[in-house]
Amino acid sequence: MSEEPVTSVSSAARPRLPRGVRLVHNEAQGGWLLLAPERVFKADAISAEILKRCTGEATVEAIVDDLAKSFNAPRERIFADVTKLIGGLADRKLLELE
Repeated sequence: MSEEPVTSVSSAARPRLPRGVRLVHNEAQGGWLLLAPERVFKADAISAEILKRCTGEATVEAIVDDLAKSFNAPRERIFADVTKLIGGLADRKLLELE
């Protein structure tokens, strides 16, 4: 599933999980899960770190800055990864952009 997201993501957008979608940690399932009505997605460690910050309060810009600082990684690379993930999840109605 390496298709590009259709939804473009503004750095000023405030992503959040929509009603009925939750990020949960489940050791029995081996880590983080994104639970949606009748759908379950396994979130890798990087996706989970991004999703934890999608509260509807922080902008994409703030999320990228926080991740770059927390993981001492290149901001441009993090921005590309974050916007790709957020856009793809928005396409699947697993994230809302405000």
